[in-house]
Amino acid sequence: MLYTQLRSFHGVAAEGSFTAAGRALRIGQPTITRQVKELEEHFGVELFYRRGRKVHLTRTGQAVFKITRRLFSLELEARDILNAAGGFQSGRLQIGAVGPYDVTEMLARFHEHYPDLSLSVRIANSQELLKGLLDFSIDIAVLAQMEPDQRFHTLLYSETPLVVFVNRGHPWTTRTSVHLKELADQKVILREAGSTTRRTLEAALAQGGVTIQPVMEIGSREAIWWAVVQGLGIGVVSEAAYIPHTRLKKLRLLDTDASVCAHVVCLGERREAPLIRAFLEVAMELAHIRQTLSSLPQTHQTDAIGR
Repeated sequence: MLYTQLRSFHGVAAEGSFTAAGRALRIGQPTITRQVKELEEHFGVELFYRRGRKVHLTRTGQAVFKITRRLFSLELEARDILNAAGGFQSGRLQIGAVGPYDVTEMLARFHEHYPDLSLSVRIANSQELLKGLLDFSIDIAVLAQMEPDQRFHTLLYSETPLVVFVNRGHPWTTRTSVHLKELADQKVILREAGSTTRRTLEAALAQGGVTIQPVMEIGSREAIWWAVVQGLGIGVVSEAAYIPHTRLKKLRLLDTDASVCAHVVCLGERREAPLIRAFLEVAMELAHIRQTLSSLPQTHQTDAIGR
């Protein structure tokens, strides 16, 4: 009986309300409420503060939730082991990423290998994704920056240089590259403060002793892309994230080796979980292809990875 009560408690804690927990667990809300109440009364504790339809964990509830996250994660891993023995006929992998570029490549190849598995993708910043790994709400994260941390297992997936891109009406259209110092005289459109691309660019500028005068700051790669298409300024992005357009021209950035990395990350203690291990193997396969073909033209790299 305790397992059933804990499952109801975990559902409410994860979903934020009794009604949402009922939908997620496919159990009537009155049943969820009764099982949580029985758990509280049996141990003489209060697990939630009730405030209207929303609930908040008490300190005791927070401590129990940390345990149930692990408990039900282990239950899923047990199912994954059984599924793996049967050839991965079913299962679900939850993936987080800071952007769509590298992760979609991995998802396509993973789906080729395991077409029966269910995949879900969450786009968020690095801090939110690392928190998701720790609370078991996601299984794999694809991050641009990853500091050494013994809690996590990290695979370097790719490393791509920064490039400049301009509108076809810009004087640089006839060129194939620009020097870093030339950015000082340009209307540069920056990503938001704290983004990996911006931090990488700012570090390169500081190292080169270059000061720029940004024309605007925009919070997404796609919005910057459109701003450059409209001729509002020039953009800087990792080469992997650059999207070609008939009105755009990409140029190499000289005098710097500034680059943006992509890492595939999971909890160290979960790296041998069957689904996670399978995803890591696919990522390593693609990373090896990238490394092998790094000396070839970009079009050849893309064709090889896409096969």
